[in-house]
Amino acid sequence: MSIVFAAIAPHGLPVLPELAGESPDLMAKTRASLVELGRTAQTADPDAFIVITPHGIRAEGQFTLTASAYMEGELSEQTAALMVRVHRLDKGNRVHMRRAVDRELAREIAKFASPHLPIAVLNFATAEGPLSTLPLDWGTMIPLFFVPDRPVVVIQTAPSRPFEEHVRLGQAIRAACDALRRRAALIASCDWAHAHAEDGPYGYHEDAARLDEEVVRVIAAGELERLADFPGEMIQHARPDGLWQALVLAGAVPKGERHPRVLSYERPTYFGMLCAQLV
Repeated sequence: MSIVFAAIAPHGLPVLPELAGESPDLMAKTRASLVELGRTAQTADPDAFIVITPHGIRAEGQFTLTASAYMEGELSEQTAALMVRVHRLDKGNRVHMRRAVDRELAREIAKFASPHLPIAVLNFATAEGPLSTLPLDWGTMIPLFFVPDRPVVVIQTAPSRPFEEHVRLGQAIRAACDALRRRAALIASCDWAHAHAEDGPYGYHEDAARLDEEVVRVIAAGELERLADFPGEMIQHARPDGLWQALVLAGAVPKGERHPRVLSYERPTYFGMLCAQLV
């Protein structure tokens, strides 16, 4: 089996101890679950991590896939403040990360996806070498913080595209891993409804709790395809960012290979955070 580990992981910045500020225990439950997922990923010993993110390099109406030589990023307490629309002059504590890219795997995914899906293959500056470096986003860095240092492939979802295309992208990922006999770990970086708090940046809507409750049930049952069944109006009210990435995971990991285990769900601030292992 080419997918040796698959998980759904959140990306709230305060889950990193360095960025937790004056509330180190705010996301302690989720942090403990991510540590556990990291241990499991270490045991699986993958050749590469494929991260599906909602916060990477965007192209209108297209998926994007990184094929640079490296990726690099920095998160700070200033970044965390900007998330809640607070202006902070100093950066405070910082977290830096640089990862090599599995370029062969990235190009193989593009080969399987491109005949059927709109996908842009990205590089920067030079064809290869240290300057060929694209930015790492927080949706990628936070899950990677808890897992072993391996080459990565980062894929940006396209919410303007149909759900079904996200499933097909997952199938292309699986086909590429099979073709290269690559032992891959797949992480769907997902936060859930963002409308849980009146004082949050997206306000409050009762559909936020309803959507997240159903998400937990669906993932616990391993029925990821049902995430495509939420009404559009409910999605608009609840403002999740995880549906698309989880559907990519659904395409990559067939139902018969899923062994779902929800480690935790919590909403310590305005958005829902879930940790689950599927493989």
